[in-house]
Formats: sequence, C-alpha cells, structure tokens
Amino acid sequence: MSSELIKTYLADDHDLVRAGLRDALQNLPEIQIIGETGNGKELALALETTSPDLLVMDVNMPDFDPVKMVITFKAAHPSMKILVVSAHDDEAYVVGLLNAGVDGYHLKDQPLSDFIAAVRRVVEGGRWISDPLVSQLLNQHAKASPNQLRLTPRQRQLLAFLSLGYNNQKMALVMELSVKTIENHLTALYRAINVESRIEASNFAIRNPELLIEHEREKNNNRVDSEVNHSLSILLVDDNPRYRTQLGKLISRNCPDYSLFEVEDSAEAEKIAALVFPKLAFIDVVLHDEDGIRCASRVKAISPNTRVILISAYPDREFRRSGMKAGATAFLDKKDIDAATVRQVVEDALADKK
Repeated sequence: MSSELIKTYLADDHDLVRAGLRDALQNLPEIQIIGETGNGKELALALETTSPDLLVMDVNMPDFDPVKMVITFKAAHPSMKILVVSAHDDEAYVVGLLNAGVDGYHLKDQPLSDFIAAVRRVVEGGRWISDPLVSQLLNQHAKASPNQLRLTPRQRQLLAFLSLGYNNQKMALVMELSVKTIENHLTALYRAINVESRIEASNFAIRNPELLIEHEREKNNNRVDSEVNHSLSILLVDDNPRYRTQLGKLISRNCPDYSLFEVEDSAEAEKIAALVFPKLAFIDVVLHDEDGIRCASRVKAISPNTRVILISAYPDREFRRSGMKAGATAFLDKKDIDAATVRQVVEDALADKK
C-alpha cells in the first residue's frame, strides 16, 4: 500500500472525537478518508458498498455489537486493517476484540503521537496495543485457566451450541452423533471447565467469548471438526412462526439428509451462518422491522458459499433487483413454493460446485 493512498473509514459516535481523529489522519499524506459515521448500522451498510484499507473505529456506538461485527467485517474484507480507538481498557473486552480479528487497540487517553504510530504500525501489517494495556494482558494470560487452554475444537463447538440454546437432540443431529455420545461429550466438557450444569456451561461461554471466537475462526479457516457436514445444512429465516413451521416441514420431508435450522431474525441467522456455513438459506424479505435483503447480504458475508433464496408473500420487482444485488441466487413467491420447487432448489444447490 506504500505507493497508493490508504483508503480509511472512521467510526465514532462522538463528533468531537471523530473530528480529532480526522484532523490527525489528514496530516498523514498517505491517508485518504473515504467516509465516516457515528453508529454501527451505518457502518455495516457502508462496508457493504466500500472496501477501505483501514477502519478506525470506537467500539461503544449505537446499534453495534463489536465482537460479532468485527468477525463479520473481517469475513467480508479479509485484507482490511481494523484499529480500535477506545476509552475501554477492560482486559476481557480487549482480548475478545483482539481474538475477533482487530489489528490494533489504542486507548483514547494516549498521546497523539502514539495514535499516529498505531495507524502506521497497523497499515504496515503489524499489531498495536497501547502501552498501559500490555502489562494487563500479560497478567491476564498468566492467570488464564489451564482448563480453558486445553479445550478441544469439539468442546468449543459444544460451547457454541450451548450459547445458542441447542438441546442434546439438535446437537446430535448437527454433529451426526448419537444423543448418548453428546451426553458423554458434555460431561467431559463440564469437567474441563469446572461446571456442573448446562446453565453454568452456557454462562461460562458468555463470559469467555474468546473461546467461541476461536471456534468460529477455526471454521473460517476450513479447520472445522469433521463431524459437522456443512454441505448438508439449510437455514430458514422467517418471522412468521406458522409459515416457518410449514415450510420447515416441507423442506425436511423433501430433504431428509439435511440439517434444518429455523430462526426468526437476522441476529440468529448470522449466528447459525457462522456456526454451520449452510449450503442453502431461505430468507423472507421482511423480518419484523428488519430488512431481509440486508440479512441475506450479511449471511453471504459470513458464508460466501451459501446459496441464498429470497422468499416473499408480496413479490416486488425492486425487492428482486435489490436481492440479486445482495447476493441472492433466486427469488420465490411464497404461494408458489411446493415440494417440487424445494427439490429443484436443492438439486440446483448440489449442482453448484463452488
């Protein structure tokens, strides 16, 4: 990037802070600021249409889940560098973001010269952590539980499923194991993390997001535990429980070899996409007050090989155009979906060797 301007996007919900970052960056001849925003929703939308080389962002913004969105951003823009500029110095928070994929973490109360050094270090491919955080992180690493460090990929996978609320039957289906085997694995997991119940294990997963992040990164690097056959997974996203159940039964009857995941909103859809990288996704265009087309775009960002089928009770030419632009491969009218249609969609997906 040395011979070209470094396209940079700013995200911070405090106007004065953002102005200060902008002024500092504009003094660097190699930096070109291509946009800025103050909330997570606008940032996600901007990154769907732009490809910055560098994202300088705060993590405490409206409509922003920092760890989840960093994983999403990195999946969509692997070469983009991310420098966090934050007032938060909580160890778990910092570690979680570093494990999620940020390239640097700079504290806002540090000198301007350090911020400039952080930008240049990150742009050159290095890592940056503000000096006050270094000793904290070293202490945190020294105090880390040996049990956490010894978790196997399968145990991290089970933790991820527990955090999503899966029961033993659903885990057995996804992992293609017997329920009894799942029970045995859970017993070993509980022993490894020193808990005694499903609820305690789920809480442990929530308190230790770096374990779930590591699980997702393993899958993103195609190093997923071999028990999960991602090519035999279908995601169904619809906020109408009655229709979702009907279509789910239709899919299950006509695709008995597939694992079906039914969810009602974008947040759950993104979690499932990151966990199983489904072969197919049926997504309703309207989800409560959400945009199903944006959901489709996010699912594709997380799992690029997923074949997305948009469905709607009110087919519209503009919906179709926007859906195709978001990465959908087909647009179906709900009233036209029958057994033959489902079988044809599945056959097309299987024939689509990506």
